[in-house]
Amino acid sequence: MIDAASIPVDRRTRRVKTDRIDLELLIRMLLALERGETRICRVVRVPTPAEEDVKRQHRERAVLIKERTAHSNRITGVLMALGIRGVNPRRREFAQQLETLVTATGEALPSHTKQALAREHERLSLLDRQIKEIESAQALAIKAAAESKGEREEEAGTSPDTSAVQAATLIRLNGIGQVGAVTLSREVFYRHFDNRREVASYFGLTPSPFQSGKMHVDQGISKAGNPRARTLAIELAWLWVRHQPASALTRWFLERVGSATGRVRRITVVALARKLMIALWRYLTTGQIPEGAIMKSA
Repeated sequence: MIDAASIPVDRRTRRVKTDRIDLELLIRMLLALERGETRICRVVRVPTPAEEDVKRQHRERAVLIKERTAHSNRITGVLMALGIRGVNPRRREFAQQLETLVTATGEALPSHTKQALAREHERLSLLDRQIKEIESAQALAIKAAAESKGEREEEAGTSPDTSAVQAATLIRLNGIGQVGAVTLSREVFYRHFDNRREVASYFGLTPSPFQSGKMHVDQGISKAGNPRARTLAIELAWLWVRHQPASALTRWFLERVGSATGRVRRITVVALARKLMIALWRYLTTGQIPEGAIMKSA
C-alpha cells in the first residue's frame, strides 16, 4: 500500500487527472521503487488483525480515563454550583455522603440533584471497575510473559505474547511503568525498524529544517508519526529525568538546560524523548541497556 500524499505531482499548472494517468504514474513509481529508489514514495505497512487487536486494550483504557474524568468533573461542577467543596466523587462512600451534604446556605441537597448525582456516581464507579479490569489483565499478561520468557516459542508474525514480553522487558527500567511499557510495545516496537532514523520518524520527533540560500529556519519537529506514541514519549522523557538522574541521557539534558526553566526545558525534553526512544529500541532489539540506567529489582 502506497501513501497517496507521498506521490509527487506537477504543481506548475492545473493538474490533469485521469485513471490512466494515475495508473501510469503508479507503475513508473513502482518500477523506480524496485530499482532501489526508496525515496520515490512511502510504503505503508498495514498491521495484521492480531496486531490491531492487541491495541484495543490500552486504547480502550485511554477512552475510559477520559470518560471518568468527564463524569468526575460534572459531579464536582454541580456541587461547586451549590457551594460544596472538598468532596471527592471517586470515593466509595460518596453515595452515602450525599445524604449528609448541605449547600452553602445550610439546606439539604435538592431531590432531583441528589438523584442525578447518584446516577452519575454509578457510571463513574462502573468506569473505575472497567479500568481496573483492563489494568489487571495487562499486569497478568506481563507477569506471565516475564516468567515464560525463556520458554516461549517463536511464532511467525507478532503475537500478543510478543508485545507482553516487550512490555515486561521495558518495565524493568526504573521510570517506566505498566501503562507506558504496554503502550510502547503495542503501538511502536512491534514494528520492524531498520535504523534509528526510522524510529524517530515513526514518533514524529525528527527535526524539520527549512534552508534556502542564506535562510535557515527551524520548523520544529515533523509531528508526522504516531500521535499517541509521541505524547507518551515526551511524558516518559520527563519521568526519565526524575527517576534516572545518573543516566547519560539525563546528564546530557541537564548540561544543555542548566538552570533554565520554561520554554528551553520544554524544547530540550523533546530532543531527549527522541534519544530515549532510540535507546529503548536498541534495548529491546539488542539488549543494550541505556548507559547509566537503573534497573528495578526482579
